[in-house]
Amino acid sequence: MHPAMNYISTRGGMLPRPFTEILLEGLAPDGGLVVPETYPRLTDEQLLAMRTMSYPELALEIIGRFATDIPHDDLKSIIDATYTEQTFASVDITPVEPLTNDLYLLCTSNGPSLAFKDIAMQLLGNLFDYVLDKTGDELNILGATSGDTGGAAIYAMREKTHIRVFMLSPYQRTSAFQAAQMFSVLDPNIHNIAIRGVFDDCQDIVKLVGEDAAFKARYNIGTVNSINWARVVAQVVYYFKGYFAVTSTNAEQVAFAVPSGNFGNIFAGHVARMMGLPIERLILATNENDVLDEFFRTGAYRPRASIAVHATSSPSMDISKASNFERFIFDLTGRDGDRTRSLYEEVRTGGFDLGDSDERRAMSDYKIASGVSTHSDRIATIRYVYETCSRVIDTHTADGVKVAREQQHSLPAGTKVLCLETALPVKFGATIVEALGFEPQRPDKVIGLEAREQQVQVVDNDAAAVMDLIAKVTGR
Repeated sequence: MHPAMNYISTRGGMLPRPFTEILLEGLAPDGGLVVPETYPRLTDEQLLAMRTMSYPELALEIIGRFATDIPHDDLKSIIDATYTEQTFASVDITPVEPLTNDLYLLCTSNGPSLAFKDIAMQLLGNLFDYVLDKTGDELNILGATSGDTGGAAIYAMREKTHIRVFMLSPYQRTSAFQAAQMFSVLDPNIHNIAIRGVFDDCQDIVKLVGEDAAFKARYNIGTVNSINWARVVAQVVYYFKGYFAVTSTNAEQVAFAVPSGNFGNIFAGHVARMMGLPIERLILATNENDVLDEFFRTGAYRPRASIAVHATSSPSMDISKASNFERFIFDLTGRDGDRTRSLYEEVRTGGFDLGDSDERRAMSDYKIASGVSTHSDRIATIRYVYETCSRVIDTHTADGVKVAREQQHSLPAGTKVLCLETALPVKFGATIVEALGFEPQRPDKVIGLEAREQQVQVVDNDAAAVMDLIAKVTGR
């Protein structure tokens, strides 16, 4: 048995609550994000024992420390049903492939929607089912996607009897493949809504609805966005799996390069490091929307207005307001809820600058480096990887590889770097054709995807319009 784990808010206004009580919710009641009261710390002996574990065994060992109010046997059944070779096309679930010069690819994109989001979303769907079966409740999931979360959520929830999904995406700002993945799912519990705006607008609507306590309660609104803690903890597992795949002892340090838009994926790496995984560095890669890179270089966090968000060839990272970033700021402030709330009040009017503060000086302790990748960088990196090892990578993964290669010279000699593959290249075929002159290979299950019947409602950038639609569909 692991010690009981409870959750608090980054803004200090929520009494501690267990995992299953925060599972179905988005924002904490005070507008913050839920975080564990403490990070469980692993001993060297525990890390050593994990080395030989299968992916489901490792997932149970890690997630079990965060979901302590789910009986061990129940959690094991949920995890065993989630992480199967049939679902993820590999018994390793997240296999590792060598690229070149101590650079590896941590392959996390072999699930149903061909993106890393499946690793967490498949678990989330089964966890939701488990809780709702016990309560008899129905859940209306409201989510926002820049491209990949939507597909992953829809594929995970399409057959769930107690769940409806309302997925917001930015109108004509995802790839054609990403749009078709979402809009071609015609199940009656799936509702795709295209917002006339950018991803940040979609995310803002989700937050506005979440802050309306009466509406949220009446319609039993939950979230699958990366702010959902269960998604974060599910992603922690593959950092451990990747580390064990490229090391032979716990004395070795590795680095992880992570393409980052909403800061959820790299935050999971931060959690793994806080738990004691020997991570020398977390390398954050942005595209032209470089708000996070600016922060880690300067200490200034200044989200852009929607009109200033660039549409790029790595569209899942076309994000200015990183929704998970508040969790990192909470840790950076020494887990000071009042200070975190104060900083995020400044975000409402433009952003904050840590200046010459204790937090600014503490940033180096967390060993996060950053860099930017542009469209021309993506093209060059896709070509480099293909010419070097005949491997085709997608545009977001190319951002990660580009920044990883830049950072390698500053790492201790011989440090292995694992770049997280975030999607399969078929999802961004036009850029692959531009880079390599041919279409990426398509898995059989998505041949002809864009030609399938699609269903989507286009709505103005207006939270009230989305709330009206939810009310109409649910009939309440």
